[in-house]
Amino acid sequence: MASFGTAPKAPGMGEDSRQPNETVSIRSEKVPSTKSPSLNNYESAAVTDREAEASLRLKIDLYILPTISLLYLFCFIDRANIGNARLAGIEKDLNMTGYDYNMVLSIFYISYIVFEMPATLLCKWMGPGWFLPLVTLGFGMASIFCSLTHTTAQISGVRFVLGIFEAGVMPGMAYYLSRWYRRAELVFRLSLYIVMAPLAGAFGGLLASGILKLHNFGMFESWRMIFAIEGIITVGLSLIAFVTLTDRPDTARWLTEVEKDLAISRVKSERISQTQVLDKMGKKKLILGIISPVTLVTSVIFLLDNITVQGLGFFLPTIVRTIYPQYTVIQQQLYTVPPYVVGAFFTVLLPLISWRLDNRQAVIISSVPLTMTGYIIFLATKNPQARFAATFLIASGIFAAGPLTNAQVSANVVTDTARSSAIGTNVMLGNVGGLISTWSFLPYDGPDYPIGNGLNLATTSLMFILATLLLVWMRADNRKRDSRDVEAELASLSANEIEDLDWKHPDFRWKP
Repeated sequence: MASFGTAPKAPGMGEDSRQPNETVSIRSEKVPSTKSPSLNNYESAAVTDREAEASLRLKIDLYILPTISLLYLFCFIDRANIGNARLAGIEKDLNMTGYDYNMVLSIFYISYIVFEMPATLLCKWMGPGWFLPLVTLGFGMASIFCSLTHTTAQISGVRFVLGIFEAGVMPGMAYYLSRWYRRAELVFRLSLYIVMAPLAGAFGGLLASGILKLHNFGMFESWRMIFAIEGIITVGLSLIAFVTLTDRPDTARWLTEVEKDLAISRVKSERISQTQVLDKMGKKKLILGIISPVTLVTSVIFLLDNITVQGLGFFLPTIVRTIYPQYTVIQQQLYTVPPYVVGAFFTVLLPLISWRLDNRQAVIISSVPLTMTGYIIFLATKNPQARFAATFLIASGIFAAGPLTNAQVSANVVTDTARSSAIGTNVMLGNVGGLISTWSFLPYDGPDYPIGNGLNLATTSLMFILATLLLVWMRADNRKRDSRDVEAELASLSANEIEDLDWKHPDFRWKP
């Protein structure tokens, strides 16, 4: 792991929204801070000095992304390892019958969805430097407790608690990174931790295979070892994160004062009429983040995508078992790895393309046909080799929607508060898709699962349609905004009222 500087947390575990080195950036105007006369120059440098900006960006990457990525890797492993435990006999040992397994999966998403938005707002109030390590400690402990369960009711209860702790992880991390990166840069950085979702499928399968080769781990045997060992690793990572994560640029000891100024001005330069990077939470800003047309439609797209993402995580081991029933459990675990590796590659490649193009919507649209093709193959043939090949196409198209949609809702609001609620909404609706996925592959539908595969083909097709229509609408609405009289609309408003306009500001343009 990279070397990290220790960063102080905000006093009292809350966040001070006041920034020490601020400028007002409204279009081309630069109003220098009274505290730091040099910041005006560095706000200009944020746009003109590409070398200094690239150096700062790399430094931020090296200090933040390794910790974030490892936390999310084990967040996804601790969520999806029940699929590996299923192959290792958890259903038999806990006397699961009928739809018990699907119920255990669903109970996780109930708490996940209910606590999604409260957790995201708590992350802003508390500060990510405290919030993310705390919730990681919580879901690591929940994974350990899964290994101690002996009935379906017990593991359902623990999985409910697991959902509470994991609820704020994905939106919290996306919101956290939005404090550090420009709009175009953000999508690629989101991909560098969200790529841990497919890698968790690959690494989780390998780790589960290695764990199952052990005779026992203390008092634990078989599938119990999977939960216990992976939970202990997660707890260890959470303790490291308490030291390595810092809330925001101005509290980072590993940045010089000049670098802090540049980091703050980079982010602020893209926010219309904002006098501070981290504003105080307000009801109006929260609502604007939620009701933004881009937030709402993109969140539905993520909901549809997550039906496939989470379904693949939970049921790929089961699908592999139906394709290769003659193989041993360990061999079946290993066969779940290659599709995730390919999916991980595309999870980084597509956001990288998006970063270079500074366009997220077109990349979302172009990625969906890969997944659609995979499900067409599943429905069209029972050939094991063809169906296994189809899992590679599915994995190639679905995982990149995580960073792309979160970056899209983040790019299309202005204030920090609206950004937190927009990301929270996107992930909350996304996890409604996760809840649906737990019922997409039912026992009576096996071994070919035509209903489950047909559902996923339908949802990915609808994704394609909605994403295309949203792009058309964004461009049309931007043309309408070009004809508005900005000065006349703002003339009667105070500075605070102008700040609160967010995406309703007449000078704001949707960013595809």
